Amino acid sequence: MKNDLHVGLTIRLFTDRKAFGPGVAELLRRVRETHSLRAAALDMEMAYSKAWKIVKNAEESLDCKLLSTATGGKNGGGATLTPEAEQLLAAYDAYCRELNAFAAEKFQAAFAFLN
Repeated sequence: MKNDLHVGLTIRLFTDRKAFGPGVAELLRRVRETHSLRAAALDMEMAYSKAWKIVKNAEESLDCKLLSTATGGKNGGGATLTPEAEQLLAAYDAYCRELNAFAAEKFQAAFAFLN
């Protein structure tokens, strides 16, 4: 059986260090769905402390707040994405789609002889 040769890109954004990538993006998507960083971390089988560290590192690198949080209590806590986080996530997802489409096209042109 012939293997299906294909290209796969991982796109990360950097400042002086890694600022944003697929892991942060997925964490933010899950916070959007669950309204909770703790639940998002649990969904990803990640420690809550690690999730907080990932978010804080991204916020520091990008110099913008990504989550709005409310502490627990009578009405419970929660987290939502800031408008900046929503904009960043939308731009990142669109950029990834465009680059992946371009890469797939270039890959087919370069490696067509293998098919």
